Amino acid sequence: MSDRPSCYPGPPAALLSGVDPRRLPLLDVLTSPVPSGLFNSPVDGRHVLCLHVGDPVPVTYRVGNHERKGVRLNGQYCVVPAGSSTRWTVSRPATSLLLRLTPLLLRDTGEAMGLGSRSAELDPAIHIRDAQVERIGWMMQAEDHDGYPGGRLFTDSLASALAARLLALQTRKGTSDDRPVHALPAWRLRHVLEYIEAHLDEDLTLAELAGVAGFSLSHFKPLFKKATGMPVHRFVLERRVERARLRLLEGGATLTDIALEAGFAHPSHMARCMRRVLGLSPSQVRAQGPGEPRLRVRPGRAS
Repeated sequence: MSDRPSCYPGPPAALLSGVDPRRLPLLDVLTSPVPSGLFNSPVDGRHVLCLHVGDPVPVTYRVGNHERKGVRLNGQYCVVPAGSSTRWTVSRPATSLLLRLTPLLLRDTGEAMGLGSRSAELDPAIHIRDAQVERIGWMMQAEDHDGYPGGRLFTDSLASALAARLLALQTRKGTSDDRPVHALPAWRLRHVLEYIEAHLDEDLTLAELAGVAGFSLSHFKPLFKKATGMPVHRFVLERRVERARLRLLEGGATLTDIALEAGFAHPSHMARCMRRVLGLSPSQVRAQGPGEPRLRVRPGRAS
């Protein structure tokens, strides 16, 4: 029996070094080769989703006393709950896209969905197909390939969406209900907006901003969206574009300096986001002059 390839790493070193939990990734992704033959998957403290990539592969999957056989198809996934291991027999080498989700986020999401203590756990599963889960997987893979240009806020948002979808599939409960969604109180919103502006050049996280607001992550997201009219990651993106726009109009600084000051990964990332939000490239913004309309914060817009 062989082990999973060495490219499958353990938990981040930060987990053992006393780093603020709000700075730890809620979700990470790894494209992993899967050997042929018989092996046990490594035990992980996170919930692991294994999305199959490529041609169909016949497999046997065993968890506890239960064994199933089938053919894994591109985009299908299996669920390996945190702290557990599964035994696989794979007919030929394959590739998996591994999505690893922190249990704390799942518990927080379950509480926000009103699911109770049972929501803290995921059930093992195999050969599942869901368009939303698959789409999140491919978006995470694209972020990984591009060096995470969207930053932590974007991947945190994907993590939150994945947790909600997994729980909805497992419990057959929708991700929304009839309860009214209130807006973030004005004074809390002001604290969050001031924090965002003061730390716009940093790799902000959802947990960090939720802590500033004084709410759990899953409760903070809808409250913020109700107050501002847009998701957190989109709001921060627009504020970064606006800061970059103003710096471009001031002149004197390089594109690299402006990108970093506004919180973008690099000038190409800044240019891509400016085209998406403004429909203009950085050079076009500079050519327009300071009289053009700018993005404005509009708290209280309807969602």
